[in-house]
Amino acid sequence: MEHYDYGYYDYNESSTSVNDAETFCDNSKVTDFKGVYMPSLYAIIFVAGLLGNSLVIVIKVLYEKLKTITDLYMMNLAIADLILLCTLPLWAVDAQIGWTFGTFMCKVVNGVYTVNFYSCVFILTCVTINRYHAIVQATKMLQYKIIHGMFICGGVWVLAIILSLPEFILSDTNVDDPGKITCRMNYPPNSKIFKVGVCVTQMVVGFLIPFVTMIICYTIIAKKLLQAKGFQKHKSLKIIVAVVTVFMICELPFNIALLLQTLQIVSEESRSCEYYANINYAIIVTESIAYIHCCLNPILYVFIGVKFRNNFWKILKDVGCISQKQLHVYLKIECETSQQRSCVSETTVSPL
Repeated sequence: MEHYDYGYYDYNESSTSVNDAETFCDNSKVTDFKGVYMPSLYAIIFVAGLLGNSLVIVIKVLYEKLKTITDLYMMNLAIADLILLCTLPLWAVDAQIGWTFGTFMCKVVNGVYTVNFYSCVFILTCVTINRYHAIVQATKMLQYKIIHGMFICGGVWVLAIILSLPEFILSDTNVDDPGKITCRMNYPPNSKIFKVGVCVTQMVVGFLIPFVTMIICYTIIAKKLLQAKGFQKHKSLKIIVAVVTVFMICELPFNIALLLQTLQIVSEESRSCEYYANINYAIIVTESIAYIHCCLNPILYVFIGVKFRNNFWKILKDVGCISQKQLHVYLKIECETSQQRSCVSETTVSPL
């Protein structure tokens, strides 16, 4: 996923085209908006995502001991979210004063950012398929062991790195007209097809395929749950609707903006400066909305589970925030409100 520089456009083409007219547009308003909007929002996303995903990793590793494939997926998702979030402070600084971290860090940060974008989406797809097997094909699910999950996660990271090679190779620092240093992709001359290919790959592999997979799998899962009875059926259906809705709200606007930018690249039609500015505004806002998904993943996939909440209370007890007696009360309340047949009775855990 290419991290876009919005204040100044240069497609780096040796030949002149009508799209080059955008180079001469005054993008100072876009740059000013970017310098105020991005750092403030990125700070909120960074803090919220850091707390939520760190908590997921602590509980999955120290309390749940990675016993299932789902635990493994959740930990890898949290790691991918965390690493992606850790790039946001650098992009926030870039938005305000420009890129001050050098060419090497430009390549590393842009590449790492893209690796974790792809890995997040791929792991979410794996979680979707895993839920499909667990609910719709429960008997087959018994054949899967955590070692299979390790190979799948390894394949996800390798594929994400391969898809991110353009960012690692082509990212470079540039000095714009106002003298501001930026970090962005420097495509070779006459490489419009390659640039379009990178954008299309991101839209198809990074959004369309995972989204279609979610729709198909969760539709089948929903039909299966509708045939079941009990309280958990309604809760599971609500979770499914929430997962698909949040993914669509967070990711679809950015991919629409990316599509408009891709069409702008391939089009030979001259556009006004206002049109280019609107595309820039759209990408700035929608890309930041996509980042919010990193904060919501722990809530959608982990926090709403009774088992995770029980372990959260145990963490508070281990660090001294609540007593053993209070822990027992909270676990009892969780047991009663969840309406489960079997509840957690063990309230003593090893300290961190």
